[in-house]
Amino acid sequence: MTDINQVVLVGRLTRDLGNDERSFAYTPNGQARANVSIAVNRSRKNGDQWVDEVNYFDVTIWGKTAENLKPYLTKGKQIAIEGFLKQDRWEKDGQKFSRVSITANNVQLLGGKSEGGNNGQQAGGYTPRFQPRTQSGDVPANSMDDSAQYGGNDPFPEDIPF
Repeated sequence: MTDINQVVLVGRLTRDLGNDERSFAYTPNGQARANVSIAVNRSRKNGDQWVDEVNYFDVTIWGKTAENLKPYLTKGKQIAIEGFLKQDRWEKDGQKFSRVSITANNVQLLGGKSEGGNNGQQAGGYTPRFQPRTQSGDVPANSMDDSAQYGGNDPFPEDIPF
């Protein structure tokens, strides 16, 4: 029977992904690797009051995902990670060490418009603008109105194409 090793976390990055060898690099075979750290907040009840506690986790992101996310992995950005736990063990000067980290299979950027400095644009990069009709009822040129698709001023033509 196979055991289960799966982790899902939502947290905030504790630092910017830098260009140094420890945080972002390529392996000798050309695969990208990004090492990030996330803070995950948790509230728990201690007696009659709620206590907030923060846990910090090291996450490794591999391949195209690491390359594509590199410009967006900035301090404070909220991300969701789905992956698995990996334990590294080593010995130094006769003393044994161990470290548990997360290897990401899937990473999603979270957060609203105010994060990431996208100047008020929506996620798709298009900011809708209101374009009032002129007094004659015509739509101004270069409008993103549906009426331009139908070749008239009526956005609901009688001949529906379905």
